[in-house]
Amino acid sequence: MAEIDAEKSARHRAKMEKRKAVQDAEVASKTLEKGLLIVNTGPGKGKSTAAFGLALRMLGHGRKVGVVQFIKGARHTGERDALVQFGDRVIWHSMGEGFTWETQDIKRDIAAAEAAWMKAQELMDDPELGLLILDELNIALRYDYLDLDGVVEALQARRPDLHVVVTGRNAKPALVEAADLVTEMGQTKHHFAAGVKAQQGIEF
Repeated sequence: MAEIDAEKSARHRAKMEKRKAVQDAEVASKTLEKGLLIVNTGPGKGKSTAAFGLALRMLGHGRKVGVVQFIKGARHTGERDALVQFGDRVIWHSMGEGFTWETQDIKRDIAAAEAAWMKAQELMDDPELGLLILDELNIALRYDYLDLDGVVEALQARRPDLHVVVTGRNAKPALVEAADLVTEMGQTKHHFAAGVKAQQGIEF
């Protein structure tokens, strides 16, 4: 490590003290506590992965987590196997049958999305649930499998302490507007473009 003289150390300390004072004041000014509507969207990888990271955090605090997977469901995933080991503290429903280009049956896709949404509304009424993940709901909304206004209205009417995460590309503007936190995940580089297939532990 490079030598740091006393003057430089003192300047750094003074700078960090000022920064800490600003940060502490900023944190102290935030007094609201509420259930958040979080949207993970964008073309980049990691939207669902980030949501499952929140699930792990919530479980670490002893809270109960629900997951409803729209579209997804046909493929076995490592995250499901890991999270269901928490027993009845995780309620998991994979209710999709694959992407629309796989099923090639719009009526079937709509029926699956409607069933998943009914399950999601049922879980929103569970008073013990701390977090609900609606995985790939954005895709179901993008293809108009569900009524957007009805979904947004129900999400806004949920109990005030329930956190909900919605994942999937192309989030609808109305959902983005209703959300408390929106993360747009960009894509700078992806191994798929170089011919690397989906791999266990990374994609599923």
